[in-house]
Amino acid sequence: MKSPHLDVRYVARLARLDLTAEEAADFQSQLTDVLGYIAALDRVDVTGLDPALEPGDPFCVARPDAARPGLTADEALANAPSTHDGLFRTPRVVE
Repeated sequence: MKSPHLDVRYVARLARLDLTAEEAADFQSQLTDVLGYIAALDRVDVTGLDPALEPGDPFCVARPDAARPGLTADEALANAPSTHDGLFRTPRVVE
């Protein structure tokens, strides 16, 4: 199942990836396989199934949500590469 709408070279260019011809061929083959699996799922009859059906408790939580003591400011800043007046200093990203 080859899709003209999902070309590996086009997606690689969008992601700014420089693929060799061999890599592009390998990834195109893998993409074709994935699209084949998706097409197989599209053929499954789901008539009458609840779209929100979940195989367990949807509100399962790993631990109770309870307040716990956190880090002090000095502990939080201990491994920071740069700080200023008790705050994290980060590089400027807007000119």
